Amino acid sequence: MFEREQEDAEQTTYEAVSHLADANKELDRQTSYENLIEFPDINSNLEKDSQEKSSYVSEFGQVNLSLYVYDLQEKLVFRTSQVELDLQSQNAQGPTLTRNKGQPAFLLVQPVYSKETREKIGYAQAFYNISSFYDIRNHLLLTLIVLEILFLVVSSILGYLLSAHFLKPLKTLRNTMENIQKDPQTTIHAPEPKSKDELADLSDIFNDMLDRMRSYTEQQEQFVEDVSHELRTPVAVIEGHLKMLQRWGKEDPEVLEESIEASLQEIARMKTLVQEMLDLSRAEQVDIYYKNETSSAKEVVYQVFNNFKMLYPEFMFTIDDDLNEEETVKIYRDHFEQILIIIMDNAIKYSTQRKEIHLSISRNQTELELAIQDFGEGITQENLNKIFHRFYRVDKARARDKDGNGLGLSIVKKLLDNYKGTIVAESSLGQGTVFRISLPLV
Repeated sequence: MFEREQEDAEQTTYEAVSHLADANKELDRQTSYENLIEFPDINSNLEKDSQEKSSYVSEFGQVNLSLYVYDLQEKLVFRTSQVELDLQSQNAQGPTLTRNKGQPAFLLVQPVYSKETREKIGYAQAFYNISSFYDIRNHLLLTLIVLEILFLVVSSILGYLLSAHFLKPLKTLRNTMENIQKDPQTTIHAPEPKSKDELADLSDIFNDMLDRMRSYTEQQEQFVEDVSHELRTPVAVIEGHLKMLQRWGKEDPEVLEESIEASLQEIARMKTLVQEMLDLSRAEQVDIYYKNETSSAKEVVYQVFNNFKMLYPEFMFTIDDDLNEEETVKIYRDHFEQILIIIMDNAIKYSTQRKEIHLSISRNQTELELAIQDFGEGITQENLNKIFHRFYRVDKARARDKDGNGLGLSIVKKLLDNYKGTIVAESSLGQGTVFRISLPLV
C-alpha cells in the first residue's frame, strides 16, 4: 500500500509537469491554469486530450494531493490547496517522506522545462498526503490485535474443551488405577472408549494387563489353597504315626516299621503333589516363558511311545502314523512330552484285563491330531465333564491305590489351552477311553 501511494504521487506529479511543459514562456497563474485545468473547445479535434485532462483534473482534485507551481523567481503562481507553501528546493527531488503541517506526506519537486525551447520556465512542487495510509495501518493494527486476542481466547477455550474431550479416557484410566490401588481385590475394568484410536488401544492393553495380573494373583491364591488343602491329609497321617510311636509304638518293631513305611509313602505323595502343583503353576505361565517354542511331532511321539513299551512290557502298544514327513508343532518339547506321558500313564493305571494302548497321529491343514485309546474301566458321562478339574478323581477310594492326586489332566488341559490346542475325552463305561488332542502346526 505504501509503495502504491508513492507511485501514485510520483505519476500524478510527473503528469502535471508534463502538461506545464506545454507552455512556451515562464509559468504564471494564467499559463498554469490553462495547461492544467482549462478544457479545449468541445468541437475541436482534441477530444482525446479533453478526456485525458479531465482525468488529470480529477487527480488534482484529490484531497490528499496539493500541487504548487512557481515561476523562475520561486514565486507561488498556482496552487490546488488553500495553504501557501514556499518552494523547498530548486533541484529535482523524488518522493521523499516528510511532514506537511504535522501530517505525513510525500514531497516531490521538479523543475519545468518547455517542450519547445528546452528552457526552464518554472518549478512544480507536490505534497501527497498519506495520513489516510497511516489511519488504515492503525485501523488494521488495531483490528489485528483485537482479532489475535479474540483468537487466543477462542483457541484457549477450544483447546481446553478439546483436550478435556481427548484426555477424558486417560482421566478415566487414572481413576480406575486409583480405585484399584485403594482396593486391589476389586474386579473393575477401565471403560472402553467409543473411538477407535490409540487411547482405545491403551485402554484395551490396560484391561488385558489387568486381567493377566488378576489371573496370576488368583493362580497364586489357588495354588496356596490347593496345596494347603491337599497336604493336610498326608501331614495328618504322618503326625498320627509319629504320635503313636511316641506313646507306645517305638517299643514294637512291627508297629515301628509300619509307621515308618506309611510316613515315607505319605512323604513321597507330598513330593509328587508339590511337583505337580509347580507343574500346574508353570503351565499357567506358558505365554511368558515358552511363547515361541516349537518341537518335532513325530520325534516326541515316538520317543514317549518307545519309552512306555520298554517300561511296561506286559502291555501291547500300537501306533498308527499317518504323517508322511516330520511336522513341527507350536509347543515346548518338555511340555509336549509331559502331556503324552500323563495321558499314557492314566491309560496304564486304569487298564483292566485288556492291557492294550493304541496311539494314532495325523494332521489336517493347520493342526496336529493325536488320539490315545485304552480299553480299561471307562468313565461315566457325568464324570467325563469333570475329569479336567483340579484334584478331581473318578474313584476317590481307589485313587490313593493308583498313586494319583487328580492334577494330571488339569495340567494337560492348562498346557493345551495356553498353546492354543484342545483336548476332548470320549469314553464308554467298561470299554475304555479315547483322548483326542489337537495342536497348532508351525
